[in-house]
Amino acid sequence: MELITMTLIRRLVDKGVESRIIPALMRDTINAISNHDQAQNAKELTRRIQFLGWHDFELDEYTFQLIIANLETNAFDMSGNVV
Repeated sequence: MELITMTLIRRLVDKGVESRIIPALMRDTINAISNHDQAQNAKELTRRIQFLGWHDFELDEYTFQLIIANLETNAFDMSGNVV
């Protein structure tokens, strides 16, 4: 597993996300990003994720950047599974 992926997973767990639901969160996050053409930022992505039912989750800038870096390295496939 790549360092970016391990760091992201550790960060999400530290933010209170159970490791078993990280794939679902990543799937919804990927969908929230790919369904909108406008520039992304942590605040807007948090709003979209919360709209999808992740009401208690709030992205900080560091976690947002890890997610973007992770997507750029294709560490998660479109179903949210680690590849």
